[in-house]
Amino acid sequence: MSSAFSSLPKRVTVVEVGPRDGLQNEHASVPTAVKVAFIDALSQAGLAVIEATSMVSPSAIPQLADGQEVLRGIHRRTGVRYPVLVPNLRGFERALEAGAQEIAVFTAASESFNRHNINATIAESIDRFRPVVEGARKHQLRVRGYISTAFGCPYEGPVRPSAVVAVMENLVGLGVDEVSIGDTIGVATPGQVADLCEVLLRSIDAGRLALHFHDTRGTALANVVAGLQSGIAIFDASAGGLGGCPYAPGASGNLATEDLIYMLDGMSIETGVSLDGVVRASSLIASVLDHPLPSKYYQAAIAAAKRA
Repeated sequence: MSSAFSSLPKRVTVVEVGPRDGLQNEHASVPTAVKVAFIDALSQAGLAVIEATSMVSPSAIPQLADGQEVLRGIHRRTGVRYPVLVPNLRGFERALEAGAQEIAVFTAASESFNRHNINATIAESIDRFRPVVEGARKHQLRVRGYISTAFGCPYEGPVRPSAVVAVMENLVGLGVDEVSIGDTIGVATPGQVADLCEVLLRSIDAGRLALHFHDTRGTALANVVAGLQSGIAIFDASAGGLGGCPYAPGASGNLATEDLIYMLDGMSIETGVSLDGVVRASSLIASVLDHPLPSKYYQAAIAAAKRA
């Protein structure tokens, strides 16, 4: 690694969110067997954390109505974690029934977004999580907490860092193991990322903090570098650039796993992930979608394969 990047983390954990955060926003119906094969292919690519599905109400997110079947159907590789997003105690119970060994809960730094997303205030969402986290502790399950709209809200505009810190401290107080900070509508820039990380790291160890960027305005990879410079070594990404958020208009474009891995490989930062393996996984899911995948690396790889 060049001297300019010598102080950055030497290894990064990539949290693959395509099977959940990516597919929840798709219009095309994806068969359960394809979802299972997609997750298995991501496991084979070397991803150590793959968010498998969500146990939300089928009426809220019909694309993930088969969550239990997906979780039961995947081939669980040794050393790979398969967290499941749960909105409440009932979702937690369904996750347990399907054999979940790790869960995630989600709230927002913006009151308006939280009401649109889960029909609750931030305080109400934290209260809902309390028995969920207690149940997870009882069953020795790891818990991840998501904070959406950490940089901007589609309804309120810019979000104050102090609001993000307050929510993070509430989640940590509940007992979550890791907190993922989300740029849900893709408005963050590197300076904002550095500033927010500086504030957050006063209250939490860098090893418990993840960043989740959307590339809506083309700044996701630059924001990753800012996160790395702040000492963060956990980043969420979605194979092929799948996804967005059904409650955030115009927020298409999760950071693509391929684009992230390509950049990190070029910076000599280890991930343990095979870039070709992720492309194969993305190709599998692309075959059942009604649109091309937005990942720049994926597009280049497919074009090169056609020329060969």
